[in-house]
Order: sequence, then structure tokens, then C-alpha cells
Amino acid sequence: MQTKLLYVLLLSLVFCSIQAQDLNKIAEEIEAEGKSLFRLELAAWYGSEIFRENYNGERTIGGYFSYIDADTPKCLFFSKDEKPKVIGVVSFGDIKIVETATIDFKVRDFKKEEKALYTIRQKALEEVRQDTLFKNYTNSSLNLIPVIEKDIRRVYALTAPKVSGVVLFGNDYLLEFNKEEELVNVREIHKSLIPVDFGEEGDSITFHNHASEIEPFITPSDICTLLLYAKFAGWKRHFVASKEYVSIWDCEKESLRIVTREQFDNMKDEEL
Repeated sequence: MQTKLLYVLLLSLVFCSIQAQDLNKIAEEIEAEGKSLFRLELAAWYGSEIFRENYNGERTIGGYFSYIDADTPKCLFFSKDEKPKVIGVVSFGDIKIVETATIDFKVRDFKKEEKALYTIRQKALEEVRQDTLFKNYTNSSLNLIPVIEKDIRRVYALTAPKVSGVVLFGNDYLLEFNKEEELVNVREIHKSLIPVDFGEEGDSITFHNHASEIEPFITPSDICTLLLYAKFAGWKRHFVASKEYVSIWDCEKESLRIVTREQFDNMKDEEL
């Protein structure tokens, strides 16, 4: 009887170890994608501000998007022409240091990868304008982030606030394209918009709930949002809870941990 009990306990320990390893891998992948999105969105933030401050032809700007070129974050602006051209590129040595930015105002054709990014962005924009799946909320905007990684082509649509004092999670979407740059899938990442106020001074721990959401874990778009706004809100940790898991984002260390609800309920404060 004791031998059988010991065997069952050993199997349980092995299962828990495998599950923990799986959760660690999931956390690493989500964190990496979230940080990649953050670099792109921050390049767009700073790049659009810098370019418009130094460019005299505001009315000729057709749009912009950011991308990573040999590990260099760039924000590219294109014209309103029927056949748009590149009208300027802001490049960053260090995306977190605005002073490292340089501007190239040379008018030229798109390079091959730039053209592909432009194409899927424009197709995503058309889809956003015509598909009622996409929702618009007051005091917010839907930002498009085109991404091409090897054979993967996709556009994230993230909701950003136009007012201070609130962080917006959710109302985000993923549009996927094939190699021919044809739209093949559109899905919601969250089912709703989840506003979280900055809170009073000293409120450094915040959370939002995924109990009724599509994703059981924190999403790359959530991490991108936290990297953009948590420092302004003064947050130290942010929790995302679903029915089975709790995602713990350390805003200061910029790192993610995912545990089961059972593990979370048994954790002491100093372990969080």
C-alpha cells in the first residue's frame, strides 16, 4: 500500500514538473513577443513625434509604420500619392533614448520588405474600416503594427488611450496573411476593452481578469501595453487571472511568470 502511494506521489511530482516547464516555456514565448511589439510601438510613438516636428509637409503624409532593420528600430513615413513613396525614416540607436534618433528625409521607393509591410498594413486598415468585428471607443485609437518574421505575416491592432490616467487592455486583434500577402484569418485577442485606472499614489499592484476572455494567459499585447504605460502609472506588478492560471508581470524587472491558480492561492506575499 505504501509502495503504491509513493508511486502515485512520484507521478504527481513528475506531472507538476512537466507542467511547470511548459508554463515557463509559454511565459518565455509570450514575454519575447510582447517585448518585440513594444519595440515596434515605441519606435512608432517616438518616430511619429520626431518626424512631424522636423517635417514641413504634414499634408503629404499618407501614414507610417515601424519595423526592425538589422536590430535597428525604424519608423517609416510614406506619401499620400496613388503610388506612395517613402518620404522619411527615423532610426534609433537605442529605442529608449530619444536622443539617439536620426532622420533621413530622402524620397525613394520602398525596399522589398518595406513594401510587404506597407501592403499588409494597408490591407489590415481596409479590413478594420469595413468589418464590424472591430470596435471603436471614445478617447482611444486603434494602432496597426505590421510584423513579418520569416514566413509569418501578421498585423496587430491595439487600442491606445488618448487621455492620461488610464491604461487600456483588450479591444485588440490579430490579422494573419499568407506568403502572397492575402488576408487568411482575423481574430479577437480579447473579447472586450478592459480599462485600468492609474489609481492613487502607492497603488503599485494592479490586475485584470481573463476569466471570460479568449486567452488563459497574459497576452503579448498586454505586455506591450504594460511596457508602454506601467512606469507612468507607477505600477510594480500586474496580475492577469483566468480560471486555471495567474500571470504575474514584474513591471520593474520586466519579466513574466505564469503559475496555476492552485499554486497562486498557496503562495506567500514575498513569493509573488
